[in-house]
Amino acid sequence: MHIEPGIVDGAKIVLSYATAVAAGGFTLRETANAVRANGALPIMGRTLATTGLVFTFFQILPHFPVGVSEVHFILGSTLFLMFGAAPAALGLALGLLLQGLLFAPFDLPQYGMNITTLLVPLFALQMLAKRIIAPDTAYVDLRYSQALALSTAYQGGVVAWVGFWAFYGQGFGAANIAAVTSFGAAYMMVVLIEPLADLAVLAAAKSLRELTGGRLFERRLHQAA
Repeated sequence: MHIEPGIVDGAKIVLSYATAVAAGGFTLRETANAVRANGALPIMGRTLATTGLVFTFFQILPHFPVGVSEVHFILGSTLFLMFGAAPAALGLALGLLLQGLLFAPFDLPQYGMNITTLLVPLFALQMLAKRIIAPDTAYVDLRYSQALALSTAYQGGVVAWVGFWAFYGQGFGAANIAAVTSFGAAYMMVVLIEPLADLAVLAAAKSLRELTGGRLFERRLHQAA
């Protein structure tokens, strides 16, 4: 997902720097907590994995411009369930930055907006997971309804932030409202696909426990809290 260049420009873009710093600060706090709980090397390994996956998602999976942004299969809830919140957040931030540096330098001025749009919904998903997943439930045992709730929360958050940036930058004219609406409608197709992807990945992780039960993956993937 990339906010199109020119949607927010001039002095208004300063807000994106502030929101990115706030999201980055929360990411660093979560990373410090994860390192204390798991050790530095496992978190580094997970971050390398998520960075590579995010870069792949953005570059290889189908993506197309609609309205004010692009529709991507980000699979944020999948990253969270497999690797944990901090590695998922770091992977999103680093994968997006790597893509910008190597292939899309025209997106770098929008990096603050894009990273805010990706990270804030991830942390909202993390809070939702604590509410809807019982402490005695491993992630590999999630039901479809739970996977759908997590995916909807993440993708809905992405759409909400894209809408915020578009209206903040371009106002509430009819053309801008139509562009935001078309983007939001197109993005909801991801909500139909991502829960199935989550369950497929979790089923694979469950059947391959000897490979996914190590410290490279989130402990909660196979163990209750």
